[in-house]
Amino acid sequence: MRWDDVTTSTNDTAMAMAADGAPAWTLVAAGHQTEGRGRRGRTWMDEPGQALMCSVVLRPSLAPDRLGLVSIAGGVAMAEAARAIAGRDVRCKWPNDLLLDGAKVGGVLAESEIVERIVHHAVVGVGVNLSAPEDVPGAGGIGEVGVEDLLASYLLSLRRLIEGPDEISFRWAAVSDTLGRPVEATTVGGDAVRGVAVDLDETGALLIDTDAGRVRVAS
Repeated sequence: MRWDDVTTSTNDTAMAMAADGAPAWTLVAAGHQTEGRGRRGRTWMDEPGQALMCSVVLRPSLAPDRLGLVSIAGGVAMAEAARAIAGRDVRCKWPNDLLLDGAKVGGVLAESEIVERIVHHAVVGVGVNLSAPEDVPGAGGIGEVGVEDLLASYLLSLRRLIEGPDEISFRWAAVSDTLGRPVEATTVGGDAVRGVAVDLDETGALLIDTDAGRVRVAS
């Protein structure tokens, strides 16, 4: 395990350590990130000492087209941990947001290195607020909780999911804030899709029933 009081990004550190040969389940955590980020380069803000931020090195036996499951697993594991330790009904908004009563309390960012169509390593990073950062519209927190207990519960859930990936979609459905709701998403090709979210496929892509039929949207 590596702990930094302040770091740019736990994912950056974990990816560098993975490239240098760090074993699977190496944990990187920090008290504050100065350059935390989410999908598509979005900024992640945290209050120092009021968030759990960590990244885990993985060496999963997944095909590259199933790596979307890693981010889904990270969200499920943290939602389950927040429920078990904090008693809060945290839910997963596909593909990588954690919500509590409609407010965003956390997010997941998975990154990987693929060499000749083989997954060399992956990193799943998660940030969850205990209290909402100031001046961030729509942000929330899960409240005061024992961070070590929350982290331990998260890691146990994450390990079970990564080692049994066929359970990920089923367990995501139990904590989903997306299934059954009208959604609007954008395909990899840039097309807008509107319909009702009905399921995940075996790669972690969202299946949406539209007026024109079922559409698959990958994260």
